[in-house]
Amino acid sequence: MKRWPFLLLALLVSCSETPSNSPASTMSRTPLSVRGWIHDIEGAKTEQIPDVEIARRAAIFAATTVYVDKSEFSSGGVSENGAFVVLDVPHDKATVVFQSAGITAATLTLQNVPGTADVLVPSVILRQGEVKILDPKAIKVRVVSEDGQPRATGQFAIVAGHRVPVMEVPLQELATRREYPQPPGFRPVATVR
Repeated sequence: MKRWPFLLLALLVSCSETPSNSPASTMSRTPLSVRGWIHDIEGAKTEQIPDVEIARRAAIFAATTVYVDKSEFSSGGVSENGAFVVLDVPHDKATVVFQSAGITAATLTLQNVPGTADVLVPSVILRQGEVKILDPKAIKVRVVSEDGQPRATGQFAIVAGHRVPVMEVPLQELATRREYPQPPGFRPVATVR
């Protein structure tokens, strides 16, 4: 009977090895949404027949995973058209990681992004160790405007090494911040039932 207090103490000590205040175990109170779409994988052999090319990309997108480095609470995915969404991303500094066939750990780094922002990163090319953005001027970092008027905040975020102005926009413009964006020109593969 005298062993119970010792066993209980040993159990409590063993369960408390991970500090509850570590960055990975806390959820941000002002998380980001990161959205966009994958254009392709660098070095992939493209097909000349449009339907075969669409099927090739759909297979690549189905094999792609996305996660946030050192964040237990972020979640996301890649849809069949290459669009991606990652929710509950920690603000200020985060690394979004893509893994797919032929590449490992293509990273998208975010720095100085204000809390509750929606980050839109269109036309991403996945490559070894990093992502390449086809049109860096199309990157958007948006937060809600308190008075409903669109304007620049004077702040800048760094998205994949590109300096992007933080814009205030009306709340209606951020209504889809938790949904997959629609890549332009996407044609689904025909399915026969």
